[in-house]
Amino acid sequence: MKLNLATADVFIPDGADVAAALKRTTHLAVGAHQDDLEFMALHGVLECFGRDDRWFCGVVCTNGAGSPRAGVYANCTDEQMRAIRRVEQRTAASIGHYGAMLQLDHPSSVVKTAANPALRQDLTEILRATQPDVVYTHNPADKHDTHIGVMAAVIAALRELPAPQRPKQVLGCEVWRDLDWLPDRRKVMLDVSRHENLAAALNGVFDSQITGGKRYDLAVLGRRRAHATFFESHGVDTAEMLTFAMDLMPLVQNPSLSIAGYVESLIEEFKAETKGKLQSWK
Repeated sequence: MKLNLATADVFIPDGADVAAALKRTTHLAVGAHQDDLEFMALHGVLECFGRDDRWFCGVVCTNGAGSPRAGVYANCTDEQMRAIRRVEQRTAASIGHYGAMLQLDHPSSVVKTAANPALRQDLTEILRATQPDVVYTHNPADKHDTHIGVMAAVIAALRELPAPQRPKQVLGCEVWRDLDWLPDRRKVMLDVSRHENLAAALNGVFDSQITGGKRYDLAVLGRRRAHATFFESHGVDTAEMLTFAMDLMPLVQNPSLSIAGYVESLIEEFKAETKGKLQSWK
């Protein structure tokens, strides 16, 4: 596996050989920033935690240098913040027993530039080395430009793989905009009720962001609980915590289908469903 940046960080928490650690991957999550994986892809962490037949591999694409900062971090330089966030992400990988943790160290400006192929090239290398069953990434209706750039690079990289090497499932997950608006039949529901203590520990690792003025740790747990309660109006809760995801396999399987066109079709379905419920009312 050859990555573009010599500063990319490859961390194997259990000390296994890098090639072997990547090859054992069954669940791969690709996020833009340090902490995105723990917020959006907890399902993959829980699916693999405590097992030796499933392994979670995390990929963070950006270097964290542009993070907001306050409190004890207020006077940190970009380079200091970059180092702090790298350590936080490694710590999360150890707590969650990840099979591998890769931090690609790209500036956000590169990730948000469609013309720059560096991230897509890295992700293609990683996908070939891991060949996971499931891939988690950002959903294409997310409102964060860097998240959109990562998602688009993931789709482009997956399209380059021959069909036998592609995952069975590719999921677009919630961070900066949830997916409650998706019609229920389009929601992929991920039960993340187990190991609430582990989820809290993973969220709490990212002190530089929480102290920096955003209570992500509380907000993410609140969203998961709200989804579990408000998903079904006429039945008792079947899970204590849920996250929703968007099925991205149609984009992987059909390269002629544009990302914008796919999301637009889902929005139109939501529009028609909502309009249909209201048509008999003045």
